[in-house]
Amino acid sequence: MSTAPSRVYAARLVGLPIFDPQGDQVGKVRDLVVAMRTEVSQPRVLGLVGEVFGRRRIFVPMTRVTNIASGQVYTTGLLNMRRFEQRSTETLVIGQMLDRNVTIRGTEVAGTVSDVAMEQGRTRDWVLSRVAVTEPGRGLRRRGQTHVVEWSEVHGLGRADADTQGATHLLHALNEMRPADAATVIHDLPLERRTAVVAALDDERLADVLEELPEEDQVEILEHLDSERAADVLEEMSPDDAADLIADLPPETAEILLDLMEPDEAEDVRRLLSYVENTAGAMMTPEPVILGPDATIADALAHVRNPDLTPALAAIVYVCRPPLETPTGKLLGVAHIQRLLREPPSTLVAGALDKSLESLRPEATIDEVAAHLATYNLVCAPVVDENGHLLGAVTVDDLLDHMLPAGWRDRASFGRGAGGGRRG
Repeated sequence: MSTAPSRVYAARLVGLPIFDPQGDQVGKVRDLVVAMRTEVSQPRVLGLVGEVFGRRRIFVPMTRVTNIASGQVYTTGLLNMRRFEQRSTETLVIGQMLDRNVTIRGTEVAGTVSDVAMEQGRTRDWVLSRVAVTEPGRGLRRRGQTHVVEWSEVHGLGRADADTQGATHLLHALNEMRPADAATVIHDLPLERRTAVVAALDDERLADVLEELPEEDQVEILEHLDSERAADVLEEMSPDDAADLIADLPPETAEILLDLMEPDEAEDVRRLLSYVENTAGAMMTPEPVILGPDATIADALAHVRNPDLTPALAAIVYVCRPPLETPTGKLLGVAHIQRLLREPPSTLVAGALDKSLESLRPEATIDEVAAHLATYNLVCAPVVDENGHLLGAVTVDDLLDHMLPAGWRDRASFGRGAGGGRRG
């Protein structure tokens, strides 16, 4: 590692790609693993926590890291793909050290840890050497002064009590990640740390993260929220994901939360819950892009630009007679976004409809839905009742969520290879 920089800050490492000697990316950095000694002795950096295919976390020993430069981490390529399991003697820098309440020895300065730097010593071992301590903001200042001091100058880093750690700087890192990546970080946090982070997330961001967590994590987090906030978070989730989560709750808890939700939001969820599990009706979203027959292509393009839409939902617009909220009036046809892009913006969407596309019925089984999407090369398809009224749309990501095995978001078998002991 002779070409590595002499000092690397942990918060800047998170999210960096990890490459093998051939230049192929094998994962991303998610944390640093260190061995704490005494409060004044610099902890030794044991390795990185890397995330590989399938959102599985593995341990990357520092002896396997050959270079950290230009926003990239290079390894020997000889990585053990066994899932990382933290040992009792180990500490995670991002998960357990960031936001710790500390003081600077010999001064009256108190604040929180906003970053930690590691350096390579004479023995070629990496150690934590510097700590960035940020004071609380005062008056009109939103952020207090930051002091970068030697590790030995900081008091409080040897403790791991939940009450010595906030969530500010970890939240900043989480908000920079995709929801799926943020969910992985939260899933691996110790319970007390996870509780503090969840409490500090805003409802919309927590909803995004919940949608990406394993079912047991979703239920555990929701049950630790007060009922009012739990209902608010459910309102921010897509109705199909909210329905899946509510279905996993005790019936009495589910009913309390549905009663606390806004009536319109609760109605969508109740309707989805009324369908048999693993049918088109149960897995569809009731909020596709719906337009009237007088809408122009410019109107359609404006609707699909909505950044909250998934790529699959934005692929098709549904033209219906009023009312234009599910369940709608009769479905007149669908318009594929690819076709709309080839037409003048002032043209009516009704003139670009694909009227030959068959619709799904809500009782269609998961296998029938899969066959339908595969047969017609679709990423999204309409679901209608016996009278041709649009009830919702099934997307390919809805289908995959229901076809994959239970707990697929946290299955070790979805990584590459098996591997032996973690330190191998």
